[in-house]
Amino acid sequence: MEPVELTGAGLSPLEAVALGQRRTAVRLGEVARKRMLASAAVVAAVSERRPVYGRTTGVGANRDVLTADPEHGARLLGSHSTTGTTSYPKDVVRVGLLIRVNQLAAGGSGLDPAVADAIIGLLNDDDLPDLHRGGAIGTGDLGPLAELGLALGDVIDGTSALPLLSSNAFTLAECCLAYVEASTLINVVPLVGALSHVALRGNAEVYDTRVHEARPQPGQVRVARRMRELLDGLPLRPARVQDPFGLRAFAQVLGPAVDHSDALGNSVRIDINAAAENPLVAGDTVLHNGNWHAMPIALALDSLRLSLHSVATLSTTRVANLVDPDYTGLSRFLASGAEASSGVMMIEYVAHDALAAVRSAAQPATLGTATLSRGAELHASFAPQAAALTSQLLDALREVLASELVTAVRAIRLAGLTPKALAPAAVGPWLTDALAALPDDLADRSLREDLEIARGLLTQWGDRQVEHPAEAG
Repeated sequence: MEPVELTGAGLSPLEAVALGQRRTAVRLGEVARKRMLASAAVVAAVSERRPVYGRTTGVGANRDVLTADPEHGARLLGSHSTTGTTSYPKDVVRVGLLIRVNQLAAGGSGLDPAVADAIIGLLNDDDLPDLHRGGAIGTGDLGPLAELGLALGDVIDGTSALPLLSSNAFTLAECCLAYVEASTLINVVPLVGALSHVALRGNAEVYDTRVHEARPQPGQVRVARRMRELLDGLPLRPARVQDPFGLRAFAQVLGPAVDHSDALGNSVRIDINAAAENPLVAGDTVLHNGNWHAMPIALALDSLRLSLHSVATLSTTRVANLVDPDYTGLSRFLASGAEASSGVMMIEYVAHDALAAVRSAAQPATLGTATLSRGAELHASFAPQAAALTSQLLDALREVLASELVTAVRAIRLAGLTPKALAPAAVGPWLTDALAALPDDLADRSLREDLEIARGLLTQWGDRQVEHPAEAG
């Protein structure tokens, strides 16, 4: 297979993750190579006439200290490679290197293409450096990028150290991975919700096109359309005129998560193709700027987490309805067998434990403050922390949804409903999958294995979905 060209444009978060996961060989595009050569010549010429931050000056509060020391770059990399002790996962490193090369290909850094070629060599040989978390607060991934500079060896000279550091590449890598995970997980929420709708004999009027045309919030409209696809033709008479919020407000709560997933995908797409360098080589000059500030990414991550918290909360309300005979007409806690059996009673506890983890991870990282480098840097976005919290939240959300899935399928079993009985509704084949995967033993026992199977089922369903909500519409 021919290597994929990195050109500084057109790379999507999904493509970046796919290239990293498949370990696809890459190369620097020829137009990008010429662009980088031209920008390197410009910054060299400009630095002969006036100070250029990090190249002929110190950094941070040392921005006013001029230097012509040929060892300046080596010292900069050495000092800035101070990090924490936790290594980035290899998938984050791999995607981060891809992103940094693609950013360099945009031609705003002033770095020679030999630097991009050296990073590509690490990628294509799968010789990934051990890079560490710590020291990044949304104003550039300084520590791990300095470690990368040291790993590149002689290709980084005294003038190219700072330009290499002018990026949030590894934070963006975590954003790409979180975006793919979030959009995939969001895409299976309707499948779980549809099974709960069946178990609770919900009223499908809530998804009527006219309802959502009356309030055309984009994500809400898309969720309602998906629910109609799953439930249209369902031959079950609704149990109620008006359902509890878990069913009635399903599209209104999941819809904003779809919108915020869109927003994150769009923000990340811009940044992984951007020459967000400081200083920026633009035409025949060099411009000092603040494009290293990751606030758009941090806010998109915070907003997504907050919206997913509501999705998780609504899921637990459906679990509560599913174990309540007043809503299902079934036994308390969907128990089977001897009197006072507990059934899925503990599922609610597991779901709320996971919900507590979702709630903790949903706290906005952008509320943080920072005053650094003798006051030279008075603000930070904390995008790296927002990205890490998003990964934590998604794992906990999966546990919440697994709890709902186990409970809904058990209720459907107890009600004696079969996939054939749901025809022609499209939810039927998904129920077939769930019934085949989850144990049919309804006696009191540990349901830990059921939850683990359900988590895996959610992953399988996500992989089978063609449309990612954040890539659609």
